[in-house]
Amino acid sequence: MSWYDRFTVECGRLLMNQPTTLEAAIELIDALSLEDQTALIDLFQKRVRRQELIREIQEIREEVAQGDVQFGSVADFLAAIDD
Repeated sequence: MSWYDRFTVECGRLLMNQPTTLEAAIELIDALSLEDQTALIDLFQKRVRRQELIREIQEIREEVAQGDVQFGSVADFLAAIDD
């Protein structure tokens, strides 16, 4: 059974017995091997980065929709900052 499967089973068991809390999640993570903890950290870092990218893309789309973004060449940009 993979670390993810074990973690999922433990989460399910925990959720059936008590409310979800940060302390309970930490206890579950502490029960994992160091290798599994490292894999979990990697997974969460990727998820956090994905969420950051989604948020940034949404902000850019909003700026484009509002007309707050200008498109042009590097020369256009340099000319604009010289003005």
